[in-house]
Amino acid sequence: MTTQIPDLKILDKFKFKLKPVGVKFLLFKPEGIGKLKKKLSICEMIREAQKEEPFYAVVDNFTCVEPILLGMAEGDPVFESGHIGQELGIFEEARANRRLYHYITKLERNSVNYVALSSTDKLTFTPDVLILSVNPTQLEIIQRALCYATGKMWVSQGTPVIACSWILTYPYIHGEVNSLITETSHGMTAKKIFPPGTILVSIPYDRIAQLVDGLEKINWYPKLMTEGKEYHDKVFAAADKKLHKKLEQDAK
Repeated sequence: MTTQIPDLKILDKFKFKLKPVGVKFLLFKPEGIGKLKKKLSICEMIREAQKEEPFYAVVDNFTCVEPILLGMAEGDPVFESGHIGQELGIFEEARANRRLYHYITKLERNSVNYVALSSTDKLTFTPDVLILSVNPTQLEIIQRALCYATGKMWVSQGTPVIACSWILTYPYIHGEVNSLITETSHGMTAKKIFPPGTILVSIPYDRIAQLVDGLEKINWYPKLMTEGKEYHDKVFAAADKKLHKKLEQDAK
């Protein structure tokens, strides 16, 4: 794996309660890290990586539908027909659950044999997806940093189940930053993987530099947002007046 690891020191400024995690999809076995010695869902693996040493997982380590999404295994008719969702009472009929498979993203079959996960303070590889566990205040700063130079809107895509698609394969394939409240995921809620109120922000590899650049440029806690309504309205009105005056002068 490449040694050109992104400089993510600026993330330390957030003082996250849960460490950021880098994820990489690999055809060849990664060097320098060991194989996971237990079976988990990939959502649980993210939490594992926040607490333990870096590791990689193979198809036999997964306990949910992740191998299908990662191209490690053929589809399963029980899942892809939607009958599992009806049987569990998550969906009214199988057809409702089946619809999800037209939304979710999958990696090419046999293109991934290993998935490496590591907290960012122990990274030995360049992440394909960077996952941040944040609160609403931290999310606002991240979204504003990403929007600062581009004006590009943010998105929050998801479904009640198969949340792993929206935090892993969707950002990776589409190049979109995505955010997801963990309590909106059936599996993450049932297994109590993350503390209540955790928001996962998934950043694809080609947007990581943009995030870092934006975080370095913006004022994280601008007075316009922290000093209350009166201060906000006063500053806003002054800026509005100034710009309209300039517009009038230009018209003369």
